[in-house]
Amino acid sequence: MQFHFSDHVLDTVRRELVRGNERLEIEPQVFDLLAYLVQNRDRVVSKDNLIEAIWQGRVVSESTLTSRINAARKAVGDNGQDQRLIRTLARKGFRFVGTVAESVEPAAPSESAAAAPAAPVSAPAPASVHTAPLDRPGIAVLPFVNMSGEPEQEYFSDGISEDVITALSRLRWVYVIARNSSFVYKDRAVHLAQIGSELGVGYVVQGSVRKAGDRVRITAQLNAVATGSHIWAERYDRALADVFAVQDEISQAIVAAIEPQLYAAEDSHARRGTPDSLDAWDLVMRALSHYWRVTRQDNVVAQALLEKAISIDPNYGQALGVLATSHAFTAHMGWEDMETAMPIAERAARAAIRADSEDPWAHHALACVLLVARRFDDSLAEFERALQLNPSFALAQGFYGLALSYCGHWEAADLAARRALRLSPRDPCAAIYCGIAAYAQFVGGNYEEAIRLSREGLRLKADFVGAHRVLTAAAAMAGRHEEARAALGELRRAQPNISLAWLAEHIPIKRDVDRAHYLDAFRRAGLD
Repeated sequence: MQFHFSDHVLDTVRRELVRGNERLEIEPQVFDLLAYLVQNRDRVVSKDNLIEAIWQGRVVSESTLTSRINAARKAVGDNGQDQRLIRTLARKGFRFVGTVAESVEPAAPSESAAAAPAAPVSAPAPASVHTAPLDRPGIAVLPFVNMSGEPEQEYFSDGISEDVITALSRLRWVYVIARNSSFVYKDRAVHLAQIGSELGVGYVVQGSVRKAGDRVRITAQLNAVATGSHIWAERYDRALADVFAVQDEISQAIVAAIEPQLYAAEDSHARRGTPDSLDAWDLVMRALSHYWRVTRQDNVVAQALLEKAISIDPNYGQALGVLATSHAFTAHMGWEDMETAMPIAERAARAAIRADSEDPWAHHALACVLLVARRFDDSLAEFERALQLNPSFALAQGFYGLALSYCGHWEAADLAARRALRLSPRDPCAAIYCGIAAYAQFVGGNYEEAIRLSREGLRLKADFVGAHRVLTAAAAMAGRHEEARAALGELRRAQPNISLAWLAEHIPIKRDVDRAHYLDAFRRAGLD
């Protein structure tokens, strides 16, 4: 659908705002807000309406809402003083008051559509026109196919699709096509290339739902439009004890699995350019590909790329957040001097919050900094805020477990780490989550389980310092002295500066009894 007003055209299918012949840059959230106001121009839209529609009911500050309204006004040549198009009604809300004409550009029939059998169509097909490229990855979630053979089950398959769209929309670094645009392809056989062209996206999520009795099987796959290839695919089998809980669980699992795949795919695009030709976005994608490898050298490379991205865009919230996270992580691993790394991490984390207070990476970064500083309650609150902003953020979920374990809440910590693994079982950081679960079990005195989980972490990543630490400590407490000494030897190779003094000073354990327990284990293993 196209909305014509003033000298602008707002295209909700292609997610474009055009003035004359110029395509205007506009943030996805601001675009959604503007589209909502235009589509509901026949009434006053309250703040609650906007928060529910644009932020899915999350808590949003007055300043955030005001900044988005101001950005929408600026995009259409309006301002808060004149209010020619977007008017504020005191204590009531907002209304788009410009004169609007609507148009729908008919689609040209495609070969695949012509060859496909006739099927009911829920809405007109979008115009068969190549869209201008987006400056961020675009993704469309097609309606999941109901394979149950029961038309009354359509609500469930549609619900899964809508939940995935909503969850993906919380990843603020991607453009997610709105539900009404992607659902025009329901019950239609359309080639990926046509969908990519019509919606202007590089990725498409497809899936199916099959219900049988009290069980449900859901398949999902992520496809690259350019090559037509499958980037990722997974199948989920669940009991249907609570249909809505299953929808939430599956949608979060799909998004948690898709996000790292999108990062990897975007990094492969970035690698085609030379470093000097990369913009800030490309640099962050490349930095993340190194960060996920969880090595000392890769974090050094990631930090250099992030510094370059920030020099291009000093207010790039995600770049600042990842930089802070990387420095905090390398310090915690003993790879970087704590006194040098943590001031850098804290400055970057607080700058990330100032740049974008709704970026999950910013809150995750600040949580890590506060944890190392032993501000435990503040750290837990920041992790929880990151997870409110993106419930599928497996990294934040895992490190939330670490913070809980350092506070002595080992059972809740174990659940958080296992949730991170369940959210993203193929995550490059899975070894970290195993190590966190292992430490939680160590705190709880379950040494055999701690040993098992540590070994699993080392199977996934043989040089992971955290797993070496827990294996050393748990084996010593379990009376496996030879195994503990061997594990300590491997730990010393992974972290040459390890000592009782380093552990006592730099591992932020809240309770004295837990700290004494941890240090005693290393003494038994032979560490001095």
